[in-house]
Amino acid sequence: MQFADLGARRLAYVRQGSGEPLLLIQGMAGHHGVWGDAFLDALAADFDVVAFDHRGVGDSTDVGGEFTIADLADDAALVLDALDWPAAHVMGISMGGMVAQELAIRHPDRVRTLVLGCTYAGGAGSALDAPGPMEMFQAMQTGDIEAVVKASYTANLSSAYTDDQAHYEPFRAASLSVRIPVTTVMRQAQAAILHDTSTRLNAVTAPTLVLHGTADRMLPISNAEHIAGLVPGAQLEVFDGVGHLFWWERTDLSAELVREHCLRYVMSTLATQSATGPAPAVTSAATTHDTENWSQQP
Repeated sequence: MQFADLGARRLAYVRQGSGEPLLLIQGMAGHHGVWGDAFLDALAADFDVVAFDHRGVGDSTDVGGEFTIADLADDAALVLDALDWPAAHVMGISMGGMVAQELAIRHPDRVRTLVLGCTYAGGAGSALDAPGPMEMFQAMQTGDIEAVVKASYTANLSSAYTDDQAHYEPFRAASLSVRIPVTTVMRQAQAAILHDTSTRLNAVTAPTLVLHGTADRMLPISNAEHIAGLVPGAQLEVFDGVGHLFWWERTDLSAELVREHCLRYVMSTLATQSATGPAPAVTSAATTHDTENWSQQP
């Protein structure tokens, strides 16, 4: 475990790999362990990967009182400062995707490319009517940590994935590797509910990839379509039959899509700098992946 020094406080992070800088931003009640070793290893082959924990999560310093998604985005920018990264590729999922949106809007020069996974823009056209969040909050009220993990397992992953009992223990171990106070989760939830970038996403200049599973029980798939329609030139990739934590269910495909998206920007930049030709145009596209053709690596 390493720490980003933010002055009076610090944020914990893990780091592995080499190559282009890639900052990973987790979601509500998430932490670095929820990325899973398989996904981090797949990305580390091409990237210098940093996955940090939000304020109040695990060993990251808490900050008293309420906070906003914009506050968390400013935290992410400070992590980049601490790493001496002028800019990085940024991937955020769920609430972390909201943070990544704000980071790209508030600090556009810090984001080389943007990957928004299973997330939400807020405003008209967004949807928060999935059953998963309520199932998780009800489990939290019991005070039974095993009930919370089981509720999280079924809320965040598709039934096709959870039907295989071999998948539960790796998920449980990852989930419990870092403890998060319920009070922190509740403040995150309040920040997420108030999040709204819907009228500002047209200002995003970073090449953007939007990823979402059709069986998401935390945030409906319609949110991905909404975001892709608001961000100029965004590319939408849909995982058929996959739940909220798509990178758990389709590790190889998720890593490959991130890799292709980020490195396409790198090649485009190099081509422009060497004056060998114009950078390839970024066009809007939507693709649905038949996930049965990809292996599962929890």
